[in-house]
Amino acid sequence: MRRRCPPRSLAPVVALVAPVVALVAVGLGVGPVAAAPTQPGTLVNPILGPETCDLCHGYENALAHEEDPEYSPLRTWQGTMMANSARDPVFWAGVAVADADAPGETELCIRCHAPRAYLDGHGSVTAFDQLVGQEDEGVECAMCHRMVDDGSTPAGNAQYSVDDVLVGVNVPRRGPWDYTDGVPEPPHSYVYDPFIGQSRFCGTCHDVTTETERVDDAGQGMGVGFNEQRTYREWLNSDYATPGAGFQSCQDCHMPAVADKPGCTAHLNQYSHPTGGRRHDLVGANRFMVEVLRQEYGSSGANLIADFFFENTMAAMDAFLPTAATLEVTTPAQVDLDQGLADLVVRVTNESGHKLPSGYSEGRVMWLEVLAEYDGQVVYSSGAWDQVAGLQRDAQLRTYEAIGERWADGTTFHLLLNDHWAADTRIPPRGLRPDLETDPVGDRYALLADGTWPNYDEHAYAFPAAPQVLDTTPDDPSDDQLQVTVRLRYLINTPEYIDFLAAEAGEAGSHVATLFDLNGGAPPLTIVEQTVAIPIVGFGPVADTTGGADTTTTGGGEGSTTTPSTTGASSSTTTAAEGSTTLPGGTAGSETGRTEGSPADDAGGEGCSCRSAGSTPPGAAWLLALLGRLGRGRRSRASLGRPRSIARRPR
Repeated sequence: MRRRCPPRSLAPVVALVAPVVALVAVGLGVGPVAAAPTQPGTLVNPILGPETCDLCHGYENALAHEEDPEYSPLRTWQGTMMANSARDPVFWAGVAVADADAPGETELCIRCHAPRAYLDGHGSVTAFDQLVGQEDEGVECAMCHRMVDDGSTPAGNAQYSVDDVLVGVNVPRRGPWDYTDGVPEPPHSYVYDPFIGQSRFCGTCHDVTTETERVDDAGQGMGVGFNEQRTYREWLNSDYATPGAGFQSCQDCHMPAVADKPGCTAHLNQYSHPTGGRRHDLVGANRFMVEVLRQEYGSSGANLIADFFFENTMAAMDAFLPTAATLEVTTPAQVDLDQGLADLVVRVTNESGHKLPSGYSEGRVMWLEVLAEYDGQVVYSSGAWDQVAGLQRDAQLRTYEAIGERWADGTTFHLLLNDHWAADTRIPPRGLRPDLETDPVGDRYALLADGTWPNYDEHAYAFPAAPQVLDTTPDDPSDDQLQVTVRLRYLINTPEYIDFLAAEAGEAGSHVATLFDLNGGAPPLTIVEQTVAIPIVGFGPVADTTGGADTTTTGGGEGSTTTPSTTGASSSTTTAAEGSTTLPGGTAGSETGRTEGSPADDAGGEGCSCRSAGSTPPGAAWLLALLGRLGRGRRSRASLGRPRSIARRPR
């Protein structure tokens, strides 16, 4: 039976349906048709809102593809961070900090996140409530489908050129079809333009350079602007950009191709294009913010966008995220817990077309979490996550992050003050060639024999003896196994960064902190995980319950031996040697195996329980958030200071 369509967020408008002369690339060409780049207030033909596209491009799947992922452009786009880039509260808090640091220099931020506002001449806005009309629409349909390659402007910093030449009653829409396959032409003018399907198109916004000069480790100017983001250049310098069997564009991953799908409602079950169609998933890993936006703008909030669209985006993220990396875990053949666990080696391979993670670096961290358990108790851990205390930093913790700073004093989290990379340990993409703009920073990676950076990181763990672990079934050796789970985890907005915004970004920062508090804070995503079982051949001392001396049990079951203990260790908690954590009994509060937005989130599970439906009276939620805010504020003053600095290295 045909499923019921969820409520549409965009009202059907027939503004585009008009008799026009359709143009194809063969007759028109796709050269520059506007000044480069387009300047504020110069468009004669305004950017039409996405509601003008909804009538034809907001269709449900055709009956034959009813169970497939959604592929309508409007239905896949609406819940994305691209569609909501101008509504992202963390963005506006960051703008508030940047404006305080460098007044009048935040126009670059607006160009990317609120292009309609910039083109309307409102590029100086520094707060969400300063937007007018439809300026909160984000990166919308007409922006992409009117953008042209002017042939001269380099990628980056949102230096876009927008077609402004009428053909008939419309500015032509640029897309992947030339309609030579016999499918009826659309009721608006169009141009077949391959630019929209090229990674260079995405590079318009996904390379960012600030006006601050970059300095080297000695504080000397390098003659270039600070390379704040290089997602496009990372791709361009990798094997993915090399023509051939291994080539993959940005669109190949973030806009999955769909074959034999219709382009509009009118031909839903009649005509389809065999090639060229793509889902507008446009997903990354900012899942928690999509959920926050759903609460703000969905049915339980302002009711501007149907929950369905946000849920569709989160489902696409859940399917997409595991493709970003792979794990290889190498373990010893067996383990004697009285001797410790050594030779545990984890290799993380970056399967994406850019650094992992990539993009905006402030407050973002990816890391390895290792959890070794026996019979439900945690024996060893590294990189444990606690939803209240955050990431537990031990000496063996392996993180992947980029830390920008102001070299003179180590100030961090201030994007427009950054002039130096204190570190960049993010994993390069496959075949990344040396380039000052994209090289890792630090001694984590070494060039391979072919002169490229490795697209993997290998880390070895060595945990000390765990003498407090008891064999719970000494007569049954079959269950003597150490379960080791390794997870690659990612958090886009760390508690420390949210505390920083609350302290430094004024009202916008307080708003962000409240949103995060109401949701119990952002839980990390698990990108990929692997569990292996290691046979246990030796346990630590066992307390003699008959009043005699402690004994040590080796192995289990038949053939095991029991000898007097010389350690005198008891079953109380002991502290492991530096570089690991050794814990008795399942430690409360640490989250394991949880993916943000997974069913476990709604079922209570680990972490904050305030998300359980009906657990807090509506009137009490804001009070709890306020109390949490006060507590968080105390932590902010204690841990951050003004401004936040990292430990300085010897000069």
